This record gives sequence, structure tokens and C-alpha cells, in this order.
Amino acid sequence: MRISIYQVDAFAAVPFTGNPAAICPLDEWLPDPLMQAIAAENNLAETAFFVREAGAYRLRWFTPAVEVDLCGHATLASAYILWEKLGFAGDVVTFETRSGVLHVTRDHDIIALDFPSRPPAACEVHPALLAALGGAPREVLAARDYFVVFDSQAEVEALTPNFAALSKVDRFAVIATAPGDEHDFVSRFFAPAQGIDEDPVTGSAHCTLTPYWSARLAKPKLKAKQISPRGGVLLCEDRGDRVSIAGKAVLYLEGSISV
Repeated sequence: MRISIYQVDAFAAVPFTGNPAAICPLDEWLPDPLMQAIAAENNLAETAFFVREAGAYRLRWFTPAVEVDLCGHATLASAYILWEKLGFAGDVVTFETRSGVLHVTRDHDIIALDFPSRPPAACEVHPALLAALGGAPREVLAARDYFVVFDSQAEVEALTPNFAALSKVDRFAVIATAPGDEHDFVSRFFAPAQGIDEDPVTGSAHCTLTPYWSARLAKPKLKAKQISPRGGVLLCEDRGDRVSIAGKAVLYLEGSISV
């Protein structure tokens, strides 16, 4: 069997930046173990698969190790492929997912995700978290992920986590964030338990980052940067129970795989 595959750098204006995602459009679903094996073989943060169903697209996301409930950059990349390579003519791409219905729109080269808001709240902190992450944060909150707030961009840049220890904490991942030097805020995202030590640019993390920084800075529209080695810029807007997360995408590779 041959399956089309595309690799897209999401939240990127030029290749080799942003977050690479593999996209596999399907006519019908493959067995789950095969999709997981393809994701492991690709060895990217996410491989996305979608199938057209009843006027929308059913979308699923896999890290090299697990299927996940929400992924921003691979959703943006999937919509980009529908528009740029597969002839989708509508103004809105609708995806059915494990996190509900997700709508994606575009304005020229800016693609915007409509995602659920996940504000962080006070939490019990796993005793291994701070030693594994490092640094001296001002506060630790949580939503799906631990949300660790520092006072400066330099502190977030300086983090050198112990990934083996960090993989044992009791949440999906860890977001480290601070006010940005040139952006409203910056962040890094660590998910070693999910097969991703550090994710280059994480759309789903901005479901939590956006409401926090919108409230703290008293502004609904924000410009963010994820300061991983590849880096990526995101345009975020707090819309109450939803957030808009937008950016650009660049095609890197297209071809087919044999399974």
C-alpha cells in the first residue's frame, strides 16, 4: 500500500523553522497500530491522519509514542495541505477530533485555529517537578500541562531539564513561560513522557498560555514566540471559552510511503 505524505513546517515563514508535522491524507482509516508505527517511523513531534467524513474531516494526531487529544501545529499543517495541495475550495476547514469540532480559517498566508481555552489554575505540584525542570519560577499552575511561570525570558532560555526525571511527573507535559523581550510572552514546551523532550512550537500549549497572558497583560490580542532552537511565532487572541492561534506554514516535503 502506498500512502501520500507531506511534511510541513508550521508556525514558520521559512523552511527549517517552526514545528515540522507529517500529514497523511487517507481514503479510509488504517489500523491504529499501523498509524502509530508510521508516526514512530517519521519520528516527528506529530504525524496527522485525516479522512473525509460527512462534509468534514476526521483528524487524528500521533506522537512517536502515543495518540494525543489535541495538536495545534499538525492541525494548521493539515488545513494548509487541504488548501494548497488537495484542492479544498472552502473558506473554513472543519475537523472532527477527540477535542470536538475545530475550525480553521485563513487570511492570505495566515492560518488561524479556533481552539478551546484551557486556563491554568492552582494545583498540587509533583515533588519531582521543580528539580527536574530547574530554575526558580514565580508560580506553578496547571491545566492539561504544568504551567511554570518565570520572571524573564532569559530564565526560560537557560532551562536545561532532566528529561528522564521530567518524564515521571504526573501531567501530560510542562510549559515554561515568561514575559518576552520582543514579544508579549515566550514559552518552551517539554513532553518527554509522550516521546517529545522539547517540542519546537506547540499550538495546544497556547490554549493555556493565551488566557493567562491575556488576563495578566489586560489585552486580548497577543504576539507570542516559542523559543525552542527552531523557534516559531504565533498570533493569539483570547475569545472567552475559545482561543485563536494563528501563524504561517511552509511545505518542506511531499511524496509517498510504502506499508
